[in-house]
Amino acid sequence: MPVTPAAKLRPVAVIGGGPAGLMAAQVLAERGCRVTVYDRMPSVGRKFLMAGRGGLNLTHSEAIEPFLTRYGAGAARLAPLVEAFPPSALIAWAEGLGQATFVGSSGRVFPKALKASPLLRAWLGRLRELGVEIKTRHDWQGWDADGALRFKTPDGETAVSPDATLLALGGASWPKLGSTGGWVDVLAGAGVVLSPLRPANAGFDVAWSEIVRDRFAGQPLKGVAITFGRVRVRGEAMVTRHGLEGGAIYALSAPLRDAIGAHGSAKLWIDLRPDAKAEELAAKLALQPAHQSLSNRLRKALHMTPLETNILREAHGRDLPSDPAALAQAIKGVPLMLCGMRPIARAISTAGGVAFDAVDGDLMLAARPGVFVAGEMLDWEAPTGGYLLQASFATGMAAARGVLRRLETGVVQ
Repeated sequence: MPVTPAAKLRPVAVIGGGPAGLMAAQVLAERGCRVTVYDRMPSVGRKFLMAGRGGLNLTHSEAIEPFLTRYGAGAARLAPLVEAFPPSALIAWAEGLGQATFVGSSGRVFPKALKASPLLRAWLGRLRELGVEIKTRHDWQGWDADGALRFKTPDGETAVSPDATLLALGGASWPKLGSTGGWVDVLAGAGVVLSPLRPANAGFDVAWSEIVRDRFAGQPLKGVAITFGRVRVRGEAMVTRHGLEGGAIYALSAPLRDAIGAHGSAKLWIDLRPDAKAEELAAKLALQPAHQSLSNRLRKALHMTPLETNILREAHGRDLPSDPAALAQAIKGVPLMLCGMRPIARAISTAGGVAFDAVDGDLMLAARPGVFVAGEMLDWEAPTGGYLLQASFATGMAAARGVLRRLETGVVQ
């Protein structure tokens, strides 16, 4: 990418060393800016490395039209940003760092190394080559009376005055990895319009019996279909001591969270055998001897696991029928009442943050000209499956391009 004369050696501060911040730093440095990345933790990319423990799902291979719908209410504002840096561009970027990728059976895209550390090492090496300076243990405190950025460091407080600032401080999930949401009060005090931070892609609470809580916590419900309202999701859910989590639950987390917020609870329905019709299940159950226990009938006829049988009992209690047709219907629709959502500190990601109405098309804050915002600080959310990282990278790219356009006008903050 060619150096922009107007940006050459202009000092830019990027606050936050996650995917959005590091992508912005790369774009800015490639165009000639003198970039310094500040991060409150002892090292950058900690949440990125955590994501790599599950294989590092970078993005998804589905067509861009359905891809964009995954962002729900934020799709209209995110669409042009993701289209400007689509999944194909993210894959090309990773492979440009020597990290080949592959598409899994679910359509998700992973690096062949199936972890984040090789990609992060190569990326940081590229940033060093570009002259990007990374300063860790720098906890951003806001601005001083003269508009300089204030940082708390092990050596005391320091202040810097770059020509532009890009904030990529993340949400408030997994705060021990660096994203504490502490920026909320700073930006609110500066007049920035914010939506409350809320957990996204988090587990939900179920008032399990002792049997389920003690015997089955940590076991998965595989190949189920979960329905809430008009939305039906195929996938896997994990039973925990608190309730349920996992990909199929995360895909419904936004409407479930909102329903619990409005009504105090939410009922979902689990189809334990989504590939079979109720009539097929009933026929198989009817072949089993009537004198057998219910558990044996379910195990022999439908290969149901002890967990599935106990979930069925948990939901229907004494009303669980023995008649094959009625029992088949019960298996096709297991009601579970969710009574709460796990706290934001245990969520995979965060909803809420800086409202899109608070930034312009370049992601610059209207209340603080010269300050740009990227990543999970913005008010959007998405399910797991590659959509989170894709939007983080894309907004980092978009905000960096916004900085460059501002520098080309000769304006400094």
